[in-house]
Amino acid sequence: MGWSHYCSRGRCLNCRRFSEDSGRWRLPIGPPHKVQARIQLAVVFALTLATTGISLIYITEICSFLLPKLDFDDNLKTRTQEQFTKQLLYYLGAFAVGIPIFVLRYYARQTLSLRWRAWMTKHYMDRYLSNQAFYKIQSQSIIDNPDQRIVDDLSSFTETALSFSLTILNAVVDLISFSNILFSIYPPLFAVLFVYSIGGTAISIYLGKDLVSLNFMQEKKEADFRYGLVRVRENAESIAFYSGEANEMQLLLQRFTSAFKNMSKLLICSRNLEVFTSGYSYLIHILPAAVVAPMYFSGKIEMGVIDQSTSAFSHILGDFSLIVYRMETISAFAAVIDRLGEFDDLLDSSNSERHSDPSEGISLIHSNVKSLPELESNGSIPIEKQQKLVDIEHLTVETPSGTALVRNLSLVINKNEHLLVTGPSGSGKTSLLRAMAGLFSTGKGKIIFHVNYREDNQPSISSDVVDLEVDTVSDKYGELRRPSNRNYKGIFFLPQRPYMVLGTLRQQLLYPIWAEDAISTADGTKPTGSLPFLTQEPNSKHMSEKPSKPTTEDLIQVLEDVRLGYILSRFSSLDTSYEWSSALSLGEQQRLAFARLLLSKPRLVLLDESTSALDEANEVHIYQQIEKAGITYISVGHRQTLYDFHKKNLRISTAEPSSAEPNWSIESINRETLYNL
Repeated sequence: MGWSHYCSRGRCLNCRRFSEDSGRWRLPIGPPHKVQARIQLAVVFALTLATTGISLIYITEICSFLLPKLDFDDNLKTRTQEQFTKQLLYYLGAFAVGIPIFVLRYYARQTLSLRWRAWMTKHYMDRYLSNQAFYKIQSQSIIDNPDQRIVDDLSSFTETALSFSLTILNAVVDLISFSNILFSIYPPLFAVLFVYSIGGTAISIYLGKDLVSLNFMQEKKEADFRYGLVRVRENAESIAFYSGEANEMQLLLQRFTSAFKNMSKLLICSRNLEVFTSGYSYLIHILPAAVVAPMYFSGKIEMGVIDQSTSAFSHILGDFSLIVYRMETISAFAAVIDRLGEFDDLLDSSNSERHSDPSEGISLIHSNVKSLPELESNGSIPIEKQQKLVDIEHLTVETPSGTALVRNLSLVINKNEHLLVTGPSGSGKTSLLRAMAGLFSTGKGKIIFHVNYREDNQPSISSDVVDLEVDTVSDKYGELRRPSNRNYKGIFFLPQRPYMVLGTLRQQLLYPIWAEDAISTADGTKPTGSLPFLTQEPNSKHMSEKPSKPTTEDLIQVLEDVRLGYILSRFSSLDTSYEWSSALSLGEQQRLAFARLLLSKPRLVLLDESTSALDEANEVHIYQQIEKAGITYISVGHRQTLYDFHKKNLRISTAEPSSAEPNWSIESINRETLYNL
């Protein structure tokens, strides 16, 4: 399914639909896929009914393993070989029909569960990676282990939910079918069964009342322990340099001990419940026989009827006692539902924040210069409009707790008017860049970017990593509020610690603008499969706005431009895969990040101490390459050498809590400034 056709309101006319309440492009199972899923569910239900029917026939007619005992015994005693052969053929026929149905039911159920899990995983990852929800969860430590909820909890939820649904369906059919048999044998036996099952359910609920909370905590503690091990793997070099093995061992043992203690409580609770359920299930073999035995001794029924009543009793009691037999599974399932519900509410709140009033908090506005009314009579754009890139109006940046970092900042940044942001550590320099990048929204004021218009008439850049429509509110001047995709507007952000993706060197260079192209063609094949909703569809609207994809020659040249050409000989080719965060030094990673920047060719880049690991010679060379490419940059840094590459200096001092005065100053960088430094 492509995105080649759009309606006038910006909604795709294919299987996707734009959700007004969430403002995101949703990826439901499209009409053909939804039909397939429903057909598969109907098949599973039909097979479940078939297995119940076969069980009923076994008990009442052919091979219940109960009444046929009489038939076999009688046939052997009377030596009627014809009847014995006929009865044996009934057995074999029932097995030939029943076994494939039982096996197919299990296979169909597992396949449907896997399909459901695949769709839910895509659905949750779509929401997790949209509107920077993953960043908010991690930076604010809102919930624990979102990765575990997506991987383990979703798998457990889909499998258990489907299993319970089929179990309940089977129980209802069983109850209807076998109740008639049991009631026809001896009505008081049915009353005994009802009282027995109600009492057993009440006792099992009492004994297992703590299982839900214990299972919830066990999921959390196991995930915390696993996350600690992952942290050791990811930071192996740093830990080795610090010789921090003993400390890491202590921290890991603390987490494991916490999981161990909780598991001990869980086992005690499960043990108490198991003692009761074991006795409860063993009495099934005695109770119906004890109730029906007087009728056998009086000669009213045969021994086979007792066996038949026992089988029917156990079937119906199993239906009435679902809670008794599945208390542990139900409690674990309830814990999974609680964890997924907590995660789901958080993702919903993240979307509701995204669509809150733009006047609340910091407003990011992307102004389309071509749509502004102040055009010359010949249709050209005024010089001052072409030059202006960023306009910050009365910006106050605050921490989530409300502490002011930057107060009432107002400034204009024009093209090639490179800005250096300096100040003491903790004064809010990086927070200012985060606000400009859309990661920080607490505070007030406006940040207006004038970067849609490109002088070379090249389309704007789009990372398009997550296939989402940009969430905007347009005004009469063509301004777009709160875009979800920064690179789409020609703005690039380079953090101090570059992100190294999993994949080849080619994928490192093409990230994030052409990342999906590199991934889909990394092995020379296109992704295939029976679940098309697992394939990320490209947004043709944004695809048309991307610059042309760099060739292999372009990638080799940009490595030379950032003085990394030698790594090709070290790693054989561009299509070699490594753990790049370990294979490359931090300085090499920073130069690789600048290679991405030069390939992307944005109009504005935000640099957060992005050359901190480079020597001065490489730092000079990198800044010369950026300026040569015509890219305007805003840098945060402490080095005095940075003054040589910038034209203005924004100094931010630590904000005094008792003062409401601005804590910033701006000055031009000239020879006198450099001399004073």
